[in-house]
Amino acid sequence: MASSVLTPSITFTDLLRAFTLIGLLSFGGPAGQIALMHRELVEERKWVAEEDFLHALNFCHLLPGPEAQQLATWIGWRLHGWRGGLAAGLLFVIPGALVILALSMLYAIAANLAWVEALFLGVKAAVLAIVVQALLRIAGRALDTGLKRALAVAAFVGLFLFDLPFPLIVLGSGVIGMAVAAKRPDLLALKPGEVGEVLPDRPWRTTILSIALWGAVWGAPMLLIALTLGQDHVLWDIGAFFSQLAIVTFGGAYAVLAYMAQEAVQGFGWLRPGEMADGLGLAETTPGPLILVTQFVGYLAAFRAPEPFSPFVAGLLGAGLTTWVTFAPCFLWIFALAPWIDRLGNAVRLKGGLAAVTAAVVGVIANLTAWFALHVLFAEVGQRQSGPLRLYWPDPASFDWRAGVLAAIACALVFGLKWSVLRVLMAASLGGIVLVLAI
Repeated sequence: MASSVLTPSITFTDLLRAFTLIGLLSFGGPAGQIALMHRELVEERKWVAEEDFLHALNFCHLLPGPEAQQLATWIGWRLHGWRGGLAAGLLFVIPGALVILALSMLYAIAANLAWVEALFLGVKAAVLAIVVQALLRIAGRALDTGLKRALAVAAFVGLFLFDLPFPLIVLGSGVIGMAVAAKRPDLLALKPGEVGEVLPDRPWRTTILSIALWGAVWGAPMLLIALTLGQDHVLWDIGAFFSQLAIVTFGGAYAVLAYMAQEAVQGFGWLRPGEMADGLGLAETTPGPLILVTQFVGYLAAFRAPEPFSPFVAGLLGAGLTTWVTFAPCFLWIFALAPWIDRLGNAVRLKGGLAAVTAAVVGVIANLTAWFALHVLFAEVGQRQSGPLRLYWPDPASFDWRAGVLAAIACALVFGLKWSVLRVLMAASLGGIVLVLAI
């Protein structure tokens, strides 16, 4: 793997044009976004070699946060140093962030209108089918050994039945994976690391400077909030919560969605049940990383507790802060660790930790699927505690047959007709309006 060097034949203007196009067209979740970058930058422009692209992608899978955005940042860094990485990473996010912000503002104002509620009934049903599809795809790819399947089941049981903290699931799985990789890498479908390879020098100075700079960038708005509004303000809660989420977001947005939804609804009271599915539906239809759904949560949280600002200003601050603390860590990881990419590629224990976390994420997404299904299909979902067990208990009388019909149609479109996410969302949204307003 070659080290980062500036590439004179590719001007900075060329880079800006390419990543502006990618940012505007990056629909379809991480798989579609990575495929788009591969087509544009590897196949057509030939800016990055195939081997380097795949090596960097594996490296980004080791990191918390959206791997597609981090891959874009790494490619920019590889081509034009830190300013290339900053430009590529920002251009990958900004178009989708602006669209999500506009849709969040519209949602906050119009959420109580009958036609909007009808539209989002269809969105929720479509999102349920999309999440089930994501669960099956990831499970088929990630659970290739017995140990991985056991980790997935344990993660689901720990979250759904015992209400264990999500960070504990992630960190515990990582520790198990690292321990297993040291003794029995075959249990995680890993190959022992090769010995005798010549590795590059350790770039300690670059890493330390990057951590210091981007750590300061990450923490700057939190310091400002603490000094001006105090730590009991909603903006502090938003910044602290999403900063924590940025550290443990392994496996993509689906992996943390259930945890984020439960905290936003039950812990902080920022959202009402079902609104997280609305936000995910918005994020699914816009360009950029799916984790931009956090911006929707941040906007509504601040909009609904705006003092001393107006709701509009508070919402903008909440959305901006959420986006800041979600993506500033991504730049920190890339700029601090990218120079180590060759060494990390040979770290078997680190790969074992990632493999175990990826397996556990399947259980996390299964928890999300069950949680979504209950809250989409039933208007009333209670909880019962029996010792350490936490059981969800839906009221059968509150079953929404319209949501059930729309979810069944969405599943047929996703699995039977293989429709794209955008087409399924549009069809289900139209179906929601028809069922609610016409019947």
